Amino acid sequence: MLDYDKEAHAYDDTRGGEPRAAAAADVVLGLVPPATRRLLDVGCGTGIVTRRLAAARPATRVTGADLTHGMARMAAVRLPGAVVLADSRALPFPDRVFDAVTSVWLLHLLDRPEDVRAAIAECARVLRPGGVYVTTVDKAAAHDVGSDVDAVLAPRPRRPAPDAAPLVESYAAAHLLHPAGQARFPGRGQGRSPRHTAADLRRGWFTQLRPGDPLTERFAEQLEALPDQERPRADPVFSVRAFRKAD
Repeated sequence: MLDYDKEAHAYDDTRGGEPRAAAAADVVLGLVPPATRRLLDVGCGTGIVTRRLAAARPATRVTGADLTHGMARMAAVRLPGAVVLADSRALPFPDRVFDAVTSVWLLHLLDRPEDVRAAIAECARVLRPGGVYVTTVDKAAAHDVGSDVDAVLAPRPRRPAPDAAPLVESYAAAHLLHPAGQARFPGRGQGRSPRHTAADLRRGWFTQLRPGDPLTERFAEQLEALPDQERPRADPVFSVRAFRKAD
């Protein structure tokens, strides 16, 4: 798992930057009702998407929340006075105060099913009846684009996806959140190249492959044997689900 306090300063540059944030924000806004007056972005990270949500909806009061100091500090620069340090599993807000809640690239970071359930339960708790919860799902699967890089990595050990769409839907239903739409968007500028993927392996970005482990090195060496080492393969395509809270 990355240290997000240490990674905060370089995080956006290594995750598609503004083009990816624009694509994410456009899709989220397409699922958030125009009449939304209060929106909470849980796991807002550096605020790169949150800022776009706020800019696109000036009549909406947007609040960002993140667990890590480094990320929250960067988000606070982008949204002064609108960012709180908070755990998604225990949000510091009263019940039923937001018209919409979003969590973009959050659920896949929660290792245990009970943590994912708790985060969704909290998003449902602070959401008013009739409000909308929007979240990304199947984050890891988005990166499997059928490339030669994917072929090399296919046999690697993987953890069960904590944000698998069927799981998220079942957790949401338990808190009276019913499907209300879905969409997809490209992770612009995030296509994997063999050389950069090998470097990511050695940095520990793949959760089941430890840096320095012989298996990690084996995969890295296979990647380094591929042609066009610097050429990014196709961009990932992320999936988003929307849920409406029962009245």
